[in-house]
Amino acid sequence: MLGTIFLHEIAGTAILTLLGCGVVANVLLSGTNGRGSDSIVIFFGWGLAVFCAVYVAYDTGAHINPAVTIALLTSPATEYAPGIPITLATTLAYLSAEMIGAFLGAVGCFLAYKKHYDATEDASSVLATFSTGPAIASYGWNLVTEIIGTFVLIFVIIMFGHTPSGLGPLAVALLVVSIGASLGGPTGYAINPARDLGPRIAHALLPIKHKQGSNWAYAWVPIAGPLIGSVLAGLVAHVY
Repeated sequence: MLGTIFLHEIAGTAILTLLGCGVVANVLLSGTNGRGSDSIVIFFGWGLAVFCAVYVAYDTGAHINPAVTIALLTSPATEYAPGIPITLATTLAYLSAEMIGAFLGAVGCFLAYKKHYDATEDASSVLATFSTGPAIASYGWNLVTEIIGTFVLIFVIIMFGHTPSGLGPLAVALLVVSIGASLGGPTGYAINPARDLGPRIAHALLPIKHKQGSNWAYAWVPIAGPLIGSVLAGLVAHVY
């Protein structure tokens, strides 16, 4: 069981960050075919990344996000996915697999765009392809934005489970596009601690030309905000 969790959640989260970070790299890095595209490309790119990742990690419930795991942990649920009980061991398996997968996906993005990273001298653009950052740095309000964005993500995903539409991954993908277009302006909508922290660690470790710091002073916001938002969403959904 633990091996299944590791395999599927690592693979799913790696696909998420490979394609998600990849669309940002295509828009921001020098010399790419997508250079200078509109931000809507990034919103849809991340949405489609989620769409693909959910299918890859389907057998384990496709958490691909510690916020989803924590929301289930703090809810009345007894299973993370059919046949996978909520225990300390399975919880740690999900959380560690999500972090490892996010890191590996970001490394894959770097390798795919290596020559473009070499050609990009703007260190802030390089960092933006890995992790999120505030448009206006105000950590308290940035935290509020991430809490709200993640609350919407988790609450609406839970509501999807109450409908007979059967849209599944497509519905979640469109939800991510909506959150990006509507709430992504202030912070870049991490709404996923692994999605931000894994690539941020990759940025710090990889031999990237022209890079500067990884903005660790801000790094706690896209971790704390999504975790708080996920717990609140789970609580509200329980009494809804």
